[in-house]
Amino acid sequence: MPLTGKERRHLRALGHHLEPVVIVGSSGVTEGVIAAIEQALNDHELIKVKINEGPEGRHEGADAIAEATGSELAQLLGRTALFFKRRKQKSRFEDVLKGPHEPRPAPKPEEEKKPRRR
Repeated sequence: MPLTGKERRHLRALGHHLEPVVIVGSSGVTEGVIAAIEQALNDHELIKVKINEGPEGRHEGADAIAEATGSELAQLLGRTALFFKRRKQKSRFEDVLKGPHEPRPAPKPEEEKKPRRR
């Protein structure tokens, strides 16, 4: 199920402080890299991956990782990609799929303003 724009925005905010846990080297996206990313996704659900120069570009590499792991690409900023894959049980991100933010309360009616002194 693809993420909505609000869900992606919320995941980007949560992933801002994260450091890359997997680095894709000059060999590109290999089976070993995919296995490491799948393990990290099972452990953390939301991870950053650094995609260095390789046989494919950063866009193709990020798409290949998302397809191979069954995860969602939440952000691709420079050479750093943010991936999300929700666990079936004991997910820390239940609120992401329900809606990240509650609506703000309606503003209170303004009282009569006193004239400003100059």
